[in-house]
Amino acid sequence: MEKLKCLVTGGAGFIGSHLTERLLHRGHDVIVVDDLSTGSKDHLAHLLDHPSLEYIEDSVEDKTVVHDVVDRADRVYHLAAAVGVALIAKQPIQTIERNIYPTQLILNRLGERASRGQRIPCFIASTSEVYGKNPKELYSEEDDLVFGATTKPRWSYGVSKAIDEFLALAFYKEKQLPAVVGRFFNVVGPRQTGAYGMVLPRFVEAALRGDPLVVHDDGHQVRCFAHVDDIVGAVIDLVDKPEAAGRVYNIGSDEPISILQLAEKVIAQLGSKSKIEFQSYAAAYDESFEDIRRRVPDLTRIRETIGYQPSKNLDAIIEVVADYHRQS
Repeated sequence: MEKLKCLVTGGAGFIGSHLTERLLHRGHDVIVVDDLSTGSKDHLAHLLDHPSLEYIEDSVEDKTVVHDVVDRADRVYHLAAAVGVALIAKQPIQTIERNIYPTQLILNRLGERASRGQRIPCFIASTSEVYGKNPKELYSEEDDLVFGATTKPRWSYGVSKAIDEFLALAFYKEKQLPAVVGRFFNVVGPRQTGAYGMVLPRFVEAALRGDPLVVHDDGHQVRCFAHVDDIVGAVIDLVDKPEAAGRVYNIGSDEPISILQLAEKVIAQLGSKSKIEFQSYAAAYDESFEDIRRRVPDLTRIRETIGYQPSKNLDAIIEVVADYHRQS
């Protein structure tokens, strides 16, 4: 296997740290840039002495930093972004700025390299949030994006990530930059925190303590949960596949479950005495918050492109997440 220098922005985050670990395991050199705004250096503690890892604690909003690391990379995985519903609701300005400006900086520099004939494969992380309020049973990559009013800050996240997608696809069209866009659907696993509203670690932590599991609204919102190991494998395979460039891919699981059913499953599987409590969105966030009732991906495109198939079911995922929180 060819040894490559890989740049991972947000590499101290939940997904980013697992991606970094996988790339090192495959024998690559990895540059991680993270400002630790939502990531944690602890996620990389077992890797920091690795001879093939270069860790830079800085922001990809810094043009000088971006130019340096992008110029040295053979692959770019841009995962740095605002994270979590709770943060989005409280800090909409930061959400918009942190999602768009660094992406533009990175793509501009990659575009300059592409103009010189150096076309560096890159991955731009997006989200299922871009589908907004589209009422379809299954979301496919060519579906319309349906956002709510600008008076609802929730939609600023999906809109800003949609702009990232437009930028990446524009650089593919104009500069022939081999960019791949991946829309993540509820990625879960070890190292994920419930601090920013992520529902599964929040439920598992509460169940292990015997505290109530707080379900927002009526709990009939439908989601799908995929293990981070499956996700990072898909990301690497997509970037390594030349035919994937210039396209958008749903990445996740397509096995739906309601949030209430998830809470019940966590309690039963962990043998917890926790109860379920319900909380309105207004109490959890604010009066302006709107949610998406159903979010299930059509995975046809990614299956046809790289043969993607999630390897871990929800029972296995809950057990892995519980083991992580017991140990930590």
